[in-house]
Amino acid sequence: MLPDSPIELTIERLGQLGEGVASYEGRTVFVPGAFPGDRVRVRLEQEGKVMRGHLVGEVLVPSPDRKPSPCAISARCGGCDWLELNESAQRAAKQEIVLSALEHLGHLKRDTFAVRPLLVAPWDFGYRRRAVLHPLKDELTYFGRRSHDRVPVEVCPALMPALAELPGKLGPLLKPLAREAEEVHLLAEGKKAAFAVMLKGQVAPRYVEACEAAVRALRLEGAVLVPKEGSPRIIGKPVLRSLSPLVPEVPLFLRPDAFSQAHGEANVGLVTAAVHELAPRETDSVLELYSGNGNFTFPLAASAASVLGVESSSVSVDLAQRSAREGHVTNVRFVQGDSRKVCEGLIREGKRFDLALVDPPRTGAPGLAKWLTALGVKRVVYVACDPGALARDAAALAQAGYAPRALQVVDMFPQTHHVESVMSFERAA
Repeated sequence: MLPDSPIELTIERLGQLGEGVASYEGRTVFVPGAFPGDRVRVRLEQEGKVMRGHLVGEVLVPSPDRKPSPCAISARCGGCDWLELNESAQRAAKQEIVLSALEHLGHLKRDTFAVRPLLVAPWDFGYRRRAVLHPLKDELTYFGRRSHDRVPVEVCPALMPALAELPGKLGPLLKPLAREAEEVHLLAEGKKAAFAVMLKGQVAPRYVEACEAAVRALRLEGAVLVPKEGSPRIIGKPVLRSLSPLVPEVPLFLRPDAFSQAHGEANVGLVTAAVHELAPRETDSVLELYSGNGNFTFPLAASAASVLGVESSSVSVDLAQRSAREGHVTNVRFVQGDSRKVCEGLIREGKRFDLALVDPPRTGAPGLAKWLTALGVKRVVYVACDPGALARDAAALAQAGYAPRALQVVDMFPQTHHVESVMSFERAA
């Protein structure tokens, strides 16, 4: 039985989802908004198999690692959940969360592979070049902490200067389509910005007019209206030009309705780590799964004989092909399709690859070990945005004979519990 009245707990560590972790009568309690060293009063609730402690009042004794929040809405907003934890504690926690997931979920002991020093992002705040918001009447909102409650935002200091004030300015201009819009995606590169509106239904003329007016009024590069079915409607020039990490002679194109890494500067470190761990040679053929807009593709192609990129998003494939054309890169090829289906097709055709780089979504890549084994891959680098998915897929790779070699944790998302990891595996000859 859970106690009827609030109890006091001391937070011991941070969990994989960023919550404080404490103990009560031998059971683990997850406490959102609490940090190691905090003494807190909580109301216990059973949520499925998980016991959570919800804060009651202020923190009784704050952790020495706490710091004041520079954001007025951080107590309600679900974005920057570690904004009140100092950066050194954030970094130590992220390294430990990834290693702990590999040990407990993946059954891979941390002393069986090299652990690189954590790569630190060059900017701790005001770094995000993309954001996803949710329309509500004439406002743009973020979801609240662990909920779908709407938190209106005028200015977001986590975003790059080109985007920081855009939520408050754009919201009223998009009021004509607020009821039919599921999400609004913001994107910036340098001083240029664009947005996309993800619709519940089809594009209507009044939606186009509203977006055109917003682009003009706010001097944006362009916008994309994305219907539930059918082709997107392009307004202006929403494709933003960047440079490919490690190969600046190749342009990298971004669009607000396609995925791109949120921290542009830290992305350079992520790509550098992945290429270093894969170490392609001029005779190697590389298979890249979930290749996106070519973020890793062109740095790999600079050293390898060939790269085959597989990506399900037609927009991302189009952007990557444009990069290849304008950058005069001739040793890459892109296939649009589901990674599982494409790999099964390659296996039937008897194709072979020396190396593989995999950058799956948060759900991971179930079946990866089987595909890579059948394709003859000797070395694989796995880029992960979720420690749990990394651990599960790492366990499958190890069982298939791919021994873990090295782990590089990258602090891509300062002020949040989110973390990026690069892990390499090698199959015995």
